[in-house]
Amino acid sequence: MKGFSPRNLKYMRAFSAAWPDRAIVQGPLAQITWYHNIALLEKVSTGADHLWYARQTVEHGWSQPILILQIEGRAQQRHGKAVSNFKSTLPPVESDMAAHILKDPYLFDFLGTADPRREREVEQALVDHIQSFLLELGTGFAFVGRQVLLEVGDQDFYVDLLFYHLKLRRYVVIELKAVPFAPAFVGQMNVYLSAADDLLRHPDDKPTVGLLLCKSKNKIVIEYALRNLKRPVGVAEWETAIVEKLPRELQASLPTVEEIEAELDNLQDD
Repeated sequence: MKGFSPRNLKYMRAFSAAWPDRAIVQGPLAQITWYHNIALLEKVSTGADHLWYARQTVEHGWSQPILILQIEGRAQQRHGKAVSNFKSTLPPVESDMAAHILKDPYLFDFLGTADPRREREVEQALVDHIQSFLLELGTGFAFVGRQVLLEVGDQDFYVDLLFYHLKLRRYVVIELKAVPFAPAFVGQMNVYLSAADDLLRHPDDKPTVGLLLCKSKNKIVIEYALRNLKRPVGVAEWETAIVEKLPRELQASLPTVEEIEAELDNLQDD
C-alpha cells in the first residue's frame, strides 16, 4: 500500500504502540472507523478508556463528532453515577441497566452561559434544545411531553418532563429543580410515579422510573430519603457551561450570583 500522508503514518504508529500485545481484530476497536480511532488516540489517555468509548460507539452508533462530544463531556466519568434506590426496587438485571442510563452530573452546555434559576425556565430551555437534551440523556430516550397532566382525585398534577425509554420499556418522569435537593422532592416524585403507572402505563410497560435533577445534592440525605421508598428514583445534579469551564481556583474566588445581585441592590439604594 502507498500514498499515506506523514500525519496518517504517525497515527498508525501511535495506534500500533497503544496496542502492542493485544489482538483487536474482533474487538470494538476493529468495529469503528479509522477516524473514530484517531479521535480516541488524540483525546483519551488510557487503553481501558479507549475500549470503553469504542464499545459505547459500537452500541449506540455514535458518529465521530458525537464521540468527540462524549469524550469532552466526560461521559465515562458520569455514566451510572446518579444516586438511586434501584437495587432495592428493581430486579437485578433491570436495576443495573436503569442505573447505567443515568448520569451525574448532567451537563447542559447547550444552554450557554445562562444559569436559569426557575424550574420553568430550565424546562423551556431544554425543550427549545430538545435534540441536544436527548443527546445528553443518552440513547433510547423518546420525548413524550412537558407539563404532562396527571389527574388524581380532584387535583391536577403536572410532570415537568415525561420520556419513554425504548430499551427499558418504561416511562421516565424527570423533575427539574433549580435549588439543592430536599427530601420533600421524593414525596412529590412518588405521587407522580404512582399516578403515571395508573394513568399512562400500558400493561406491557414496566413500572415508571423517576429522575430528580437538582442544582446540588447531599448523598447521605438522598440515601435516607430513598431508603424505604418502593418506587425507583434516581437523583443527579445538573449544571451549565459557565460553572464547568471555569478553573476550580477561579470558581472559589469569584462572587456568586446572589452576591452580585445583593451588590446591585445596594448600588440601586445608593
